[in-house]
Amino acid sequence: MGGSGSGRRWFFNSKETTSDHRTLDVRRWKKDGLLFNGSAFSWQWLRRKKVIASIRIRVEEDKVNLIYRHQNRGETEWKDENYPVSLDWTPCHIGGERPWFLCPAKGCNRRIAILYDGGIFACRHCYNLAYESQRETPDNRATRKADKIREKLDWEPGILNPNGWKPKGMHWKTYERLTAKHDTFVNSSIAGIVKRFNLTL
Repeated sequence: MGGSGSGRRWFFNSKETTSDHRTLDVRRWKKDGLLFNGSAFSWQWLRRKKVIASIRIRVEEDKVNLIYRHQNRGETEWKDENYPVSLDWTPCHIGGERPWFLCPAKGCNRRIAILYDGGIFACRHCYNLAYESQRETPDNRATRKADKIREKLDWEPGILNPNGWKPKGMHWKTYERLTAKHDTFVNSSIAGIVKRFNLTL
């Protein structure tokens, strides 16, 4: 993809969802106390507790600068990116201010809380992304929720895999609650798959 603001909204098909992309959430940065003039920090994405990608951020009074390297789809060459994303602040009803990104894709400038990767970071409208829950069947939704619990429990991904052990340091009540929810989602998922494909167990 091109540089800042180039957009790529015509490249993405209707099958992609927000969960297919890494995200930057300005609300999280505000909550963590990172959005002050002169702040500089790194942001990382993890998978099973391992860093799979990172980005550097420099904060100025009315913008954040995003600094990272990426590969375009199907290419082996790495490209360096360094571009600003403007910030907008709106007052909260209970006091204080809430930050927003202004989407940097060309011709957009939407006020949004979350940016999605795809060369440049842009809003979900520019990448024509749907929320995963809008496109998944009930059994797929149950599978996704079960897998999220498996990730939290540090179990092997996949609902057909056996349950794992209680993570070290987790309270038994928490473990039992999560396990019960997981098993409910697994049962719902399997029942939905059986019904949808007219299977016989």
